[in-house]
Amino acid sequence: MKCRHCGSPLQLPFLDLGSAPPSNAYLSEAALRAPETWFPLRLLVCETCWLVQTEDHAGREALFTDDYAYFSSFSSSWLAHAQAYVEAMRKRLGLTAASRVVEVASNDGYLLQYVQAAGIPCYGVEPTASTAAAARAKGIAVVDRFFGVALADELAAADRQADLIAANNVLAHVPDINDFVGGFTRLLKPHGVATFEFPHLLRMVQGCQFDTAYHEHYSYLSLTAVQRIFAANGLVVIDVQELPTHGGSLRVFAARADTVGHLQVTAEGTTRVQQLLANETAAGMLGAGFYSDFQAQAIRVKRELLMFLLQCQADGITVGAYGAAAKGNTLLNFAGVRPDLLPYAVDKNPAKQGQYLPGSHIPVVSEAHLRAHKPQRILILPWNLRSEVADQLDYTRSWGAQMVVAVPRLEIF
Repeated sequence: MKCRHCGSPLQLPFLDLGSAPPSNAYLSEAALRAPETWFPLRLLVCETCWLVQTEDHAGREALFTDDYAYFSSFSSSWLAHAQAYVEAMRKRLGLTAASRVVEVASNDGYLLQYVQAAGIPCYGVEPTASTAAAARAKGIAVVDRFFGVALADELAAADRQADLIAANNVLAHVPDINDFVGGFTRLLKPHGVATFEFPHLLRMVQGCQFDTAYHEHYSYLSLTAVQRIFAANGLVVIDVQELPTHGGSLRVFAARADTVGHLQVTAEGTTRVQQLLANETAAGMLGAGFYSDFQAQAIRVKRELLMFLLQCQADGITVGAYGAAAKGNTLLNFAGVRPDLLPYAVDKNPAKQGQYLPGSHIPVVSEAHLRAHKPQRILILPWNLRSEVADQLDYTRSWGAQMVVAVPRLEIF
């Protein structure tokens, strides 16, 4: 395999989770009786540009299907994050009714609904029919295609260029990262700004967040790698912010490199970029040693989870899971957990209820099931939302339930 950005041969291993089905390929009851497709799940490091990436075994059309089940609006904390972003960008960029905002990977309109409410013209680009339909139900215009240079050229030719393009948690999801980034250069107005949010590879390693590895994540990103990818495709990084979302993310601000005298560039932004690049270098991210211990940490988490579930079973302690999240599916399949150890997973999303988790075949149920069965331990699979989930499930204290997370270490609280 060669690097999806620079084409260099990939030889440095980072993480091997065996094989698993796509993490968002939930199964109907009928599908349980049919064969299930599994793919190897291995990550490698490019020692030329330092882009960490998943081996290619499945195309984007096989992963981001018409019935894609991830809807952003089911997380209240994520909605609050999106609303705060829109207000911050409105003030920072002076967005008005004469501006245009585009979100690439707009999902169910979780973010653009706030742009629309502010009176700023907008539209989304979203290839999954299920989420695009949910956005349209909110009155948001959606272009239902995969984004890249070809689509960006079409939109620009139709006078649909943007003052702001938002791309939240999508940069890691594209197999052709050069074509994807090149599209932003074409769709931005000359003095437009694009923002990209993505989990920070540095935090992934420091927090043993190996369960954020799944087939839909083609790339695992540092600012070092992103700056090089952007530069090769006509964008300049002008600012960066560190965010707490998804266990530690970056929000990178970029502008077109062919625009002279960027009005958006500030000394403060340039300093933040330089400082974060220096932090990544100091952490060793430009050397093979930084990536060498991650596999062992993943195995440790796997063992701790299995020991916990087996001990609960031996002691007669009932356990349920909360959150049919993609990261949870990575963890459960790597650990080999099945319904005999974890009989169900609760989720707020009706599109997932009545389905089964890929690989583990654990049934997804509504919160009513949790209230009826009153488990003594509740394993929170989306650990990045532990506070939100714990608050939501505060009523379970009435029967003495305790919450559990497995990453970065087994913790009962």
